[in-house]
Amino acid sequence: MPSDPLIPPPARPPLWHIFRHRNYRLFFSGQLLSLMGSWMQTIGQAWLVYRLTESPLALGFIGFLQQGPVFFFSALGGTIADRVDRRKLLIFTQSCFLLQAATLAVLAFTGVAEIWHVAALALFFGLLNAVDVPTRQSFTVEMVGREDLQSAIALNSVMFNMARVVGPSVAGITIAAVGEAWCFAINAVSYVAVLASLILMQTASARRTQPSRPLQDLIEGFRYVTHHREIRAALLALAISSFAGGPYLTLMPVFAEQVLGSDSAGYGLLMTTVGAGALLGALAMSRLSGERLKQAPELAAISFGLWMTALSLTTNFWVAMVLILPTAFSLMLQGSSTNIIVQNAVDDRMRGRVMAYYTMSFLGMMPFGSLAAGTLAHYIGVPLTLTCGGILCALAGAATWRLRRRPR
Repeated sequence: MPSDPLIPPPARPPLWHIFRHRNYRLFFSGQLLSLMGSWMQTIGQAWLVYRLTESPLALGFIGFLQQGPVFFFSALGGTIADRVDRRKLLIFTQSCFLLQAATLAVLAFTGVAEIWHVAALALFFGLLNAVDVPTRQSFTVEMVGREDLQSAIALNSVMFNMARVVGPSVAGITIAAVGEAWCFAINAVSYVAVLASLILMQTASARRTQPSRPLQDLIEGFRYVTHHREIRAALLALAISSFAGGPYLTLMPVFAEQVLGSDSAGYGLLMTTVGAGALLGALAMSRLSGERLKQAPELAAISFGLWMTALSLTTNFWVAMVLILPTAFSLMLQGSSTNIIVQNAVDDRMRGRVMAYYTMSFLGMMPFGSLAAGTLAHYIGVPLTLTCGGILCALAGAATWRLRRRPR
């Protein structure tokens, strides 16, 4: 029976409605603390690398080592996530993250940390992340079910950016007061919270009945993504934005000091503003539905590119603070809306592998962009590098918008 046009559609439940799921309550509390610690380590590591080398090229290289494995190995990680108990796999990866952070803390506290130590630990982190991220993304539906999946994805983005607001500001103060080592130590302790939440969860036993054919599974996942028009277009726009625009965060320590004339505390404040803008983007994304949601990835890519271009042209710290808000807002809106489009469209049996391609597009392209941006900044400077990236993001968003609307 057709619906009565005079009757409004049912209201979407508020985000807090998702907390009726016990497993998600545990996940949210543990993950929020862990993410705050992770952001503290990210800021501390970037400042340590720059202090040791004073080189934007080194920042780009470390960023590549930490995020590059996500591009090369996420498809394998997604295949593993489709075959094993995802909760147990997350317990393993989070335990390894704790070990990585503790090792970095010991090296920093003892004063023996060298750039090759940071590089090796960054590579170890990246290899773990290639398995952890697609597993966490595909584990969401097991905690809340399909009916609450969009709310859970929205709240995950809110959680991530709440941590991004708090973590960098605390990290900036901590670095200025007692040094980078405490950022790494706090992060190591924070993993205890997420491990406890995973152990306390009660989930159904995983039933993975596929025969052992990993190569065929990888090919099947690739074909699924390339033949699904909505998923393909959204991931393409996200991949270009992540490559050309995402590295603006990698170059932020240099931009803060050399262009804006700031110190570690100012750098932490800038990164906190990034988190605030991204948090607003996550909240705005939770209100999207229907055609607006489908249009969001390309429109957000255009907006992100234009705002980043404007940011690259300023030398005033407070003007930069203002411009960072819509820049971060747009990138988060693009990433989160793409996540929802993909998760709503994918079959459950393919979820791990398809979310691996989302991970490759969002996180996996950033190290290539970091390496390219660090190299380019070494020769032409940070502001012009950001300008080039912003223009490319805006053009790519417009091109993807046009391609997606062409006849099949």
